[in-house]
Amino acid sequence: MNELKGLSQQEVQERIEQGQVNYTGQSISKTKKEIVRQHTLTYFNFLNIFLAVLIVISGQLQNLTFIGVMVANTILGIIQEFKVKKTIDKLSVVTVEKVKTLRDGTLIDIPVEELVMDDIIFLTAGNQIGTDCKVVENHALEINESLLTGESVPVKKKENDEIYAGTFVVAGSGYAKVIRVGNANYSTKLVNQAKHKNLASSEMRDSIEKIIKVMSIIIVPVGILLFRAQYKAMPNDFNTALVKTVGGVIGMIPEGLVLLTSLSFVLGVGRLAKKKALVQQMESIEALSRVDVLCLDKTGTITTGELKVKHIVPISNQYTREMICDIMGSFAFLVDDINPTQKALMNYFTKNDKYHKKSEVPFSSERKYRAITFDDNRSFVLGAPEFLTDNKEILDQVSGYSEFGLRVLLLGEADYLEEGHYHSLTPVCLITISDIIKEDAHDTFDYFKSQGVSIKVLSGDNPLTVSRVCTLAGLDNANNYMDASTLPDTVEEMKQVLGETCVFGRVKPEQKQLIIKAFQENGHVVGMVGDGVNDVLAIKDADCGIAMANGADAAKQAAHIVLLDSNFSSMKEIVNEGRVIIANIEKVSSLYLTKTIYSTILSLIFGFFCLTYPFTPFQLSLVSGMAIGLPSFIITLEHDTTMSSKGFLTHVIHTALPCALSVVVLVLFNFLLKWMFFLNAKYFSTYSFLVTIFISFIVLFKVSKPLNFLRKFNIGLNILLTIGCLYAIPTYFYMYPITDLRVIIVVAFECVVAYYLVALITKALDNITEYRRWKREKHG
Repeated sequence: MNELKGLSQQEVQERIEQGQVNYTGQSISKTKKEIVRQHTLTYFNFLNIFLAVLIVISGQLQNLTFIGVMVANTILGIIQEFKVKKTIDKLSVVTVEKVKTLRDGTLIDIPVEELVMDDIIFLTAGNQIGTDCKVVENHALEINESLLTGESVPVKKKENDEIYAGTFVVAGSGYAKVIRVGNANYSTKLVNQAKHKNLASSEMRDSIEKIIKVMSIIIVPVGILLFRAQYKAMPNDFNTALVKTVGGVIGMIPEGLVLLTSLSFVLGVGRLAKKKALVQQMESIEALSRVDVLCLDKTGTITTGELKVKHIVPISNQYTREMICDIMGSFAFLVDDINPTQKALMNYFTKNDKYHKKSEVPFSSERKYRAITFDDNRSFVLGAPEFLTDNKEILDQVSGYSEFGLRVLLLGEADYLEEGHYHSLTPVCLITISDIIKEDAHDTFDYFKSQGVSIKVLSGDNPLTVSRVCTLAGLDNANNYMDASTLPDTVEEMKQVLGETCVFGRVKPEQKQLIIKAFQENGHVVGMVGDGVNDVLAIKDADCGIAMANGADAAKQAAHIVLLDSNFSSMKEIVNEGRVIIANIEKVSSLYLTKTIYSTILSLIFGFFCLTYPFTPFQLSLVSGMAIGLPSFIITLEHDTTMSSKGFLTHVIHTALPCALSVVVLVLFNFLLKWMFFLNAKYFSTYSFLVTIFISFIVLFKVSKPLNFLRKFNIGLNILLTIGCLYAIPTYFYMYPITDLRVIIVVAFECVVAYYLVALITKALDNITEYRRWKREKHG
């Protein structure tokens, strides 16, 4: 094999047959087998099946309705996720990591998973390394290994040096030979952690996991305690004891909450995909919806990314404009890593062959310049003036151009280059470059302002230039800018100096990461939008990292969400959609948790005191269906973006707890009536069941406020359906008819009490919350 020609097709086929392919089995979407397994083989499904067996043993098969709900939920979840998988699989082609590979002497783009042992790959700035390889031809390659080692300083590579999967190129270019593939890659576990972004922050996920963990632990012992109590209360009726126990346990299972949350996220991924946003991690939908600080680079977001050279301003009398054009006519075309600035230079200057490259220092975001030594031993440096000279006259001139929103580059001649550094620079000229501001930038900034999201611009350009461009684009407080070269280098110090600064200029990649962490330390939920290799570390550490599809491979791999149309203005719709999803989940979670809370408390009380449990599984199926399940489905059809500012769990508990406690109080009140007036078990069950339904609709009313036509229709429809069921088949619900005069009088009285009791407990919770806030502020 000739290393500069790469493998032949025959050699590739031989390695494929030997299994020497870089396949790791990783995919953005789940397989169909994984989807089915995830929806069917769950703890609560197995628990439901076990409870169904107990009902069959009891012979009271009418109480098996909860199994139908479980099966329907499972099938619905699988079907919906299959649909979303189909959409995601089509769109994920855009973000498949590809690599330029030499095959039969020709460079071709292939997916990284199709690489085979001994392939020769071409690397340039922005490429993420997809498999371990060895450098065979080097053009000043610099590799960022921070995702593996934690060190952000780029590592210069020489021929025969190894480059590991999970790292990425920050400067230079070269060819490398694949030496390990697939799971044989160096420290695979570490690499898998490095290649993938951090988990997007999700308060909702964490809260629901806590609820599920607690319920999974207590549900079995509470169920045993309840069965012991029911059997002791009804020693001669084993079957009814079983049914009552199942009724208590069924109410404790928050299966609807789990299904609703997972399905809402899955459907959200599908809806966002239609808006040209590929969600690579479902929880990022919530993180994005809760973002209150959005950091972004100027290029590609505020501006189109297309640059244009405006002026050449000679500084040295030794160089005429014609001489400068000759130098740049060679300089601009002797580099392998092409970025937007380089494209602007190539479009402006006419290519010539007067000079040839002897050596070079490639551009990097860290040093802010590139340098080339020509074959006549003259060395030239091109980069940010602030990093190349301290000449006040030149820097004042740069500031003058920056006030008009122009980028400025300084071309200088150095005595010589040595180990990536220049010596003794003589300024030659200034080159000014203009940005093109996006037409929709102003509307996008207005949207985020209306949503309470603070925009922070992190740019590598001159802060004054960035400030001016942001002002023209309509960003509030854009004149409040800072030169990042003056920022401290620790998070603790950084978070003290950020203040109300809106624009940060001359920001280095590791500084972007520190700024993100500093805002997080200050209690903000931070999003980061970027497309370049200099954004990778910040994207990785943000609560929600967002990359452009036309950006660097490393940025896309690190991001939680990829904008497929690479259009920052589409963030308006994406954030809006995310907030709709989370707002709906917040509302309906209260419906599910109310039942879980009162069922758990009642099971403990009736189990501990060996009392007859008031509810049957069939009764709770009506509550679950008409006061929770169907209403929650209709609520999720709404597009309301109003989320709670209290936090997910606090908001849900604040709504659910007063209603759940009211159910407990009134059920115990009914037990007192039974004891005092010698009521039979059927009356006790009837009163408790009907007042529980009423309070369940109070929960629905609370989460539906403010009322509109759809919400009124939702409440009214479910009330009518519930009354219809109660009127038509009271026997199945083990209750007296709702037309019974005693039932009407007692339940009407209890409903009035329930209304004021819910209000009273809610007010008490408000006062407690306010007191805790006041105490925290007083001592904080």
